Amino acid sequence: MAISAGTKLGPYEIIAPLGAGGMGEVYRARDTRLDRTVAIKILPEASANTPESRARFEREARAVSSLNHAHICILYDIGHQNGTDFIVMEYLEGESLASRLARGAMPVPELLRIGIQIADALDKSHRQGVVHRDLKPGNIMLTKSGAKLLDFGLAKATAPLVNDFSSSPTVTRPLATSPSAQPALTTQGAIVGTFQYMSPEQLHGAEADARSDIFSFGAVLYEMATGKKAFEAKSQASLIAAILEHEPEPITVAKPTAPAALDRVIRTCLAKNPDDRFQSAHDVKLQLAWIRDAGSESSGASATSAVGIAGMPPMPQSLAASRRLWMLATFAALIALVAVSALYFSLRRAPAPRPLATVRFSLLPPEKAIFDLPVIVSPDGKLLAFVAISGGQEMLWVRPLDSLDVHALGGTDGATLPFWAPDSSAIGFFADGQLKKVTLSTGVVQNVTVARDPRGGAWGPDGTILFTPDFRSGLFKIPSTGGTAAPATQIDKSGDNETSHRWPCFLPDGRHFLYFARTNGKQTQAADIGSLDSKEPVARHFLEVDSQVLYAEPGYLVFVRGRTLFAQPFDASSLTLHGEAVPIADGVEPLGEIGPTSYAPFSVSQTGALVYRSEVLNLTQLTWFDRHGKALGTLGPPGRYDEPALSPDGKRLVIDVNASSSSSGDIWVVDIATASFSRFTFDPASDITPIWSPDGKNVVFSSNRTGEYNLYIKPSDGSSNEKLLQGSPSNSAQIPSDWSRDGKSLIFDFASASNDYDLWLQPMANGTISTDQKAHGLVEYPGAQVRANVSPDGRWIAYESNETGRSETWVQSFPPGGGKWQITSEGGIEPQWHKDGRELFYLAPNRKLMAVETQLNPTFHAGPPQPLFDAPISMKGIGDSRSRFAVSPDGQRVLVVTDLAERSSSSGSPIQVVLNWPAALEKK
Repeated sequence: MAISAGTKLGPYEIIAPLGAGGMGEVYRARDTRLDRTVAIKILPEASANTPESRARFEREARAVSSLNHAHICILYDIGHQNGTDFIVMEYLEGESLASRLARGAMPVPELLRIGIQIADALDKSHRQGVVHRDLKPGNIMLTKSGAKLLDFGLAKATAPLVNDFSSSPTVTRPLATSPSAQPALTTQGAIVGTFQYMSPEQLHGAEADARSDIFSFGAVLYEMATGKKAFEAKSQASLIAAILEHEPEPITVAKPTAPAALDRVIRTCLAKNPDDRFQSAHDVKLQLAWIRDAGSESSGASATSAVGIAGMPPMPQSLAASRRLWMLATFAALIALVAVSALYFSLRRAPAPRPLATVRFSLLPPEKAIFDLPVIVSPDGKLLAFVAISGGQEMLWVRPLDSLDVHALGGTDGATLPFWAPDSSAIGFFADGQLKKVTLSTGVVQNVTVARDPRGGAWGPDGTILFTPDFRSGLFKIPSTGGTAAPATQIDKSGDNETSHRWPCFLPDGRHFLYFARTNGKQTQAADIGSLDSKEPVARHFLEVDSQVLYAEPGYLVFVRGRTLFAQPFDASSLTLHGEAVPIADGVEPLGEIGPTSYAPFSVSQTGALVYRSEVLNLTQLTWFDRHGKALGTLGPPGRYDEPALSPDGKRLVIDVNASSSSSGDIWVVDIATASFSRFTFDPASDITPIWSPDGKNVVFSSNRTGEYNLYIKPSDGSSNEKLLQGSPSNSAQIPSDWSRDGKSLIFDFASASNDYDLWLQPMANGTISTDQKAHGLVEYPGAQVRANVSPDGRWIAYESNETGRSETWVQSFPPGGGKWQITSEGGIEPQWHKDGRELFYLAPNRKLMAVETQLNPTFHAGPPQPLFDAPISMKGIGDSRSRFAVSPDGQRVLVVTDLAERSSSSGSPIQVVLNWPAALEKK
């Protein structure tokens, strides 16, 4: 029985359907009395006249009404109108746990947070005498305020739990004796619930009690930890048999980094005999909280604090367990710990020998994922970490080299440039404008410090992290536990015109380090040696390279020149090179970025493991899509395209083109009708980010041909050479954003030596800089403000800012002072107005192209964002590319810079692994 929008049930006006299931249909509605959004659940038409269904419906209302808890969906009202029974509940914005798990397992910290909330809600329910009986991911909502337990349609009244936390089972009572007496709704021995989360006693048709919910909760926790259901089978009969007779594999098999204590909690919940389970949800909550608190301890805590003594859990706090038995078990565990420790130290004294021969093999990306860059091998040579794109999200993944198991690290969305801790126990990485770290044993992700536009990091044996926080800075150092970052190197501006220091690598003594010294205007780049004891280099430009330089035992420096990976003998004690550089792999091409390249996809361990990727072409295709995501055709051949901008009349395109990732970019002009490409700039420097003047007669772009990124202007027909429009101060950058429609204001992104990008305005007159007005700040907030786009009426600017910690789309009055609006809350970049001003387009982090209806007069108003289609591009944050799409003037087509690796079946080139690679050098 579909209810149309506008229908009223009492004071509630139906807005739109939310979903439907066997127990009812749910609609979003408005409470006209209080002007708030609510959710209304009604019985489906097929069940409305069934006494049992109506009784269950009423029972859900009574069950929920007795529960007042932050993590249980609130019941507002119950009613009946024109033959329709309905209940009115809290409207929850978010997604179901089932939808979240469709994307894979949860990181341990997120699992523990949500698990504790659900356990607390169950505890409240059980204490009020309500057993849920249908606990499953689909009945748990994840909202901004936390998890919410809902759908009590199969709930059963029992005797309320007392507060002594005894192990006595909850005593059920017939519903007829409950405060609201009603006939029993299921016959004796009937099975109610969802099979895959149902306890053995429910499958036998026995009475369900609180411990039945605990079994279901264990199955939910298992799925949260592994991304797989605890019990699966091809038929219903086989599924029942699996639940009654089989045990799921330990979560530590599916997810080796999961705490052993969490596995024990889940297995106790899943015990076949109710007496062997936790006897209350309160006990489960305490155990999960203990694991959470142990995992949040500082990195200096002992290994036993995270998982108990030799894997033993802490002494139960509320279970009726015997203290004597616990002490005996602990004593036995201590003996085991001593034995394990003895074995460990004996192995450390006699490390396993390397293979005698060099071994080579390739690794493909995870299923339905593609490799991004970089890829790094752990110092002990046992684990591989890499960034991969799956479902539109870039995350860190970890894979043991001796196993087929591979899993994503939750909480690492948007990760880039990872680096290992020296003991291989944690990974540092950059995301959301922060330097972060993730501990593998717990999955805990922690912020270390701000790093808006990073260029690499390294983790020293004393806990010091070296990193480059910005593309124009030297190296900084900070304790891995956090604190205040301090300069570690000083950029030399005399003679060599250095612009930044990046890609650090510690040498064996933990005090000295290698780093790449980037210079402008030079094709030859070089590496330096620095020291934690001084900001001056120990050795300046001692090795010419085109990439980062890594140290590897038994004494080599590994680096790229051209497209070849080399190794050269190096004495780490005297800091001197020996012999000649020897090639060890071909086709390892440094990645392209603004200006000369410097990062190549390779990594080495200290145990003879080498990993690299070759032939990383990063080809793209200009592809037209309609508003529904249907591909309409391509524009030109595949290439290396970036930053497309359509002319005001939509007939031409300017775009940044890289002939190869090892060359600087140039601007090209494309005739849309004929698909003819014409080169627009010819300087060997890097020319980037072209934008059109409002009349289409000129193009403004940025170039570093004088060392800093300055603004240049050139007639779009190429009739004369470009001219310097706006010079940049030393160690700064200016990148054009947009030109107001009246031609009087040029907006550009400006980054100084001390500040991140802000939006600045340069007054213009007749296509040139106004002689009587200087450039000044326009939008200046914490973080970076970039990619401004002026509305067609010239009264508003949309822009991208990470002032909240992640890149969001904002709108502000132009000039400032008339209001500011945050358009997105879940991430949004590259805002672009429709030519008529009625829509604003942007890209969401999941790569969906979004559209927001806008009203510009008399004041600004924005509707809710609506998805258009999935854009097949590789998402990056501020500082990567300026734009990857352009909307046609009529708003009906979108030109997208399509990632060909994403659309190809090969998913990009595989990772090449070489074990005992130094042995191959001896043969050369």
